[in-house]
Amino acid sequence: PEAEGCAILALWERGNQKQTQIDVEKIYRKSRVGRWRQWVLKAYKYRIYPNSEQRIQIAKTFGCCRFVYNQTLAYRKEIYEKEKKSISKTDCNNYCNRELKKDYEWLKEIDKFALTNAIYNMNTAYQKFFKEHAGYPKFKSKHDNHKSYTTNFTNGNIAVDFETEKIKLPKLKAVKARLHREYSGQIKSATVSQVSSGKYYVSILVETEHKELAHTNHNIGIDLGIKDLCITSDGKVYENLKIIKKYEKQLVKLQRQLSHKGKRSKNYYKTKKKIALRHEKIRNIRKDYLHKVSHEIISENQVIVSENLQIKNMVKNHHLAKAISDVSWYELTRQLEYKAKWNGRKYIKIDTFYASSQLCSVCGYQNPDTKDLSVRTWICPKCGAGHDRDINAAKNILAEGLRQIA
Repeated sequence: PEAEGCAILALWERGNQKQTQIDVEKIYRKSRVGRWRQWVLKAYKYRIYPNSEQRIQIAKTFGCCRFVYNQTLAYRKEIYEKEKKSISKTDCNNYCNRELKKDYEWLKEIDKFALTNAIYNMNTAYQKFFKEHAGYPKFKSKHDNHKSYTTNFTNGNIAVDFETEKIKLPKLKAVKARLHREYSGQIKSATVSQVSSGKYYVSILVETEHKELAHTNHNIGIDLGIKDLCITSDGKVYENLKIIKKYEKQLVKLQRQLSHKGKRSKNYYKTKKKIALRHEKIRNIRKDYLHKVSHEIISENQVIVSENLQIKNMVKNHHLAKAISDVSWYELTRQLEYKAKWNGRKYIKIDTFYASSQLCSVCGYQNPDTKDLSVRTWICPKCGAGHDRDINAAKNILAEGLRQIA
């Protein structure tokens, strides 16, 4: 059923939302004989170089989206407190169109899809508060470094020209960009963002064809670590780059300089930008390395098994918090998860409290002495097998994952 669903999506006529039942039946028949292609949503992120007028328009859009988000959240909160009634995202959008745009004329200068998406983002945060027990949505501040807005594709308002290296965006017209990657497919939306270093980016969401990697018969277990990024059941070790440690002296120096600058002064913002650029470099190096590791693991293995670590609880240990944050286990497992879905792999996370380090991978004997993290190698007193702590744990993780599949 999942493959047939992909087939229906793949053969669906682009841009035509009014497909008849007859056409769907034809598509379904085609999918039954195996002639189908897999289509996925992929985001392509490019750096853009807006001129002065475009930068002003982008700043206005950021501010208006923040304003609408805060106003609709306050309106929703007020309605609930007075009438004990919850309103939908459609009601909030109508409130924006009928009330806010009437009182604040400058909201009409902004792309309407950006404002609508800001309201929908507020609704998502509000729903998470009830369904996932997340924190109550907070009002946005203009001093926050996370600035972005999303606009939707309609009637060719978003276009990418790879020859002239320009991107057409609503209200901005053509913007210069560094188009380092080409794609083919239907554009769905675009998200314009500005990072703390002052750089502008646009992320183009595209419905494009995806070709799965060739399937293999090899399975692997992964033991996540701090000294090394991860150790596989085959004995392969992926090193931990320890990027923060490499740039820590530079960051300390810049932070010390920042503390001596006058708040909100020109020199204060100059130094702050230097710090942001350094953090951006650290993030880019780490993400690039993790993408290479995750791609290699996904390419070579059909079943991937790892631990389901409670990272939020682990970083409460102040002796290990920096090292755990630097190694970035969550980002690695996130990449493995979505790449496994795209390429027909199975990615499994075993229980947090599974005693992978204590069990003998040969006979199953549980050795309580290995609770001591200083024990890196040990010999099983039952079968006499010698074990490296991390490789043995990876083998046990793989065995537990295959057991769950069976």
